[in-house]
Amino acid sequence: MAFSLNRSQIIGNVTRDPEVRQTSSGQSVASFSVATNRVWKDRTTGDRQEQADFHNIVAWGKLAEIVSQYVKKGRKIYVEGRMQTRDWTGEDGVKRYRTEIVAENVILLDRAGAPVEGGAKFERTPNSAAVSSPAASAAPDATVGSKAAAAPVAADEVSIDDLPF
Repeated sequence: MAFSLNRSQIIGNVTRDPEVRQTSSGQSVASFSVATNRVWKDRTTGDRQEQADFHNIVAWGKLAEIVSQYVKKGRKIYVEGRMQTRDWTGEDGVKRYRTEIVAENVILLDRAGAPVEGGAKFERTPNSAAVSSPAASAAPDATVGSKAAAAPVAADEVSIDDLPF
């Protein structure tokens, strides 16, 4: 079998507050969207061009609950996860498709009303149940998952350049 990879990483602005629902089994699911921008110079005219793309994001379980609490419209955010396309037949009988990113890691890159500077990190791992929050931080910094929490880092020591891509 050939190796394959389904990984998506985006940084952008949240375009709408998360909508949180409960499945029939009681699991939380949050959905929201993130806009990313691409800027380039037109080869023929030399004019600056810009294009926005909108990405549908879905978070499950404990990550959905945390997202619903801290992610708000306008915030700068990093989302990492896998791409998924769902299909269904609408009430009008037309087959519909929706491609979305199923979030596994979410990092807030700004604080509400503040410029971009480090931020809170939230992760979803398969068997995670614990949420830890460093007491030294005034912001909602938290990690969800089985990874050990690192020592708290001051927000001015972290920048967008520290992201691993």
